[in-house]
Amino acid sequence: MINLCFHGIGTPPDGVPAEEASYWIGVDTFRRVLDLVAERPDVRISFDDGNASDVTVALPDLLERGRVAEFFVIAGRVGDSGSLSADDVRRLRLAGMGVGSHGMHHRVWRRLSPAEQHEELVVARRRLEEILGEPVRTAACPLGRYDRVTLAALRRLRYTRVYTSDRALARPGTWRQARFSLRAHDTADDVAGWLRHGDRSTTRLADSARTFVKGLR
Repeated sequence: MINLCFHGIGTPPDGVPAEEASYWIGVDTFRRVLDLVAERPDVRISFDDGNASDVTVALPDLLERGRVAEFFVIAGRVGDSGSLSADDVRRLRLAGMGVGSHGMHHRVWRRLSPAEQHEELVVARRRLEEILGEPVRTAACPLGRYDRVTLAALRRLRYTRVYTSDRALARPGTWRQARFSLRAHDTADDVAGWLRHGDRSTTRLADSARTFVKGLR
């Protein structure tokens, strides 16, 4: 199966860091991709960062097509300009979408101090749980980066599924899920190529080996 990950949809607002702006895609591209995978149950959709476009653009288009997605929210940005409000986060959940943690400050989870790791993996989740009034069980690694220490901490904290950005195929039901993150220059034709990539058994084996090794670092 293939996990597709979106970030911002449309034009990045002023103040968005350049590294994040490079992951924003146009509304037309977003809709073309949704139409491309409309009949593909083997394609999962997720969103990182908790941008306001999650509710202004993505949510209506998902509902129109009868698709669900998981939204990984940066807890420390909830309520900030250009980001989801607490009401927006609840709106996503009430619409049947999943909500997971993307940490507190959008910093890489590798090589954090114990205090920083606690803030990113525990405090951020707790803040989202207070907003939702229910447990938050899934997480997505910021910038897709992780190591064995990060993975061990996430397991210890009983996250039930963790998403990365390895541009690799994923196996249904596994705890660690690789994703293909779309960047500003990606097109619906590129996504069609990724889908063809997923139809080859040799590619599936190679991707499994590559992500396994990465988790041992």
